[in-house]
Amino acid sequence: MTKVTYELPELPYTVDALEPHISRETLGYHYGKHHRAYVEKLKSLIVGSRLDGLPLEQVVRKASGALYNAAAQSWNHEFYWRCMTPRFRADAASPLAMAINQQFGSFAAFQAQFTQQALNKFGSGWTWLVRTKEGLLAIQNTDDAGNPLRRGRKPLLVCDVWEHAYYIDYRNDRAKYLKAFWNVVNWEFVASNYLPQWAGGDKTREMISV
Repeated sequence: MTKVTYELPELPYTVDALEPHISRETLGYHYGKHHRAYVEKLKSLIVGSRLDGLPLEQVVRKASGALYNAAAQSWNHEFYWRCMTPRFRADAASPLAMAINQQFGSFAAFQAQFTQQALNKFGSGWTWLVRTKEGLLAIQNTDDAGNPLRRGRKPLLVCDVWEHAYYIDYRNDRAKYLKAFWNVVNWEFVASNYLPQWAGGDKTREMISV
């Protein structure tokens, strides 16, 4: 088995691709400075540990202390980048759309609840849409480097609500950042997390109006 190495992954788009919603400057600092620092910290801490060489997701599930913080922040950021796209489409695969409508009443109701959770998150952390062990959808906040994988939940979508995610563009106006975030959500990626068999090629879609 090839030993896993831990490197900063490439962004799935250019640093200016999410403008005007998220600026080149923000991505330059957030990805190039913050995310890179977490990966470098992970590399320095994991050497010689019992987790060295394991896939990053397994490190997140098993690590503790400073190593967990570095591993989880590395994983969280890579997932966050993939939750966004410059090729925004206001739709999702029917199974996800049906689940959102069934559990939240409508996409608008889901969006409002997710946004409110993110606004209410005190301090640094993340707001997630997850699939529970029972197969249900849930919105949850985590503090600092917190990750739902630790509770056996499957992440579908995440929004970074650490201030460095939005302070350059929106200063302390988290609400304005969240409004912009909905313009770049990668619904194909979110849908593929909910139903892995769906790869974006299925033409049977249920439109979600945003």
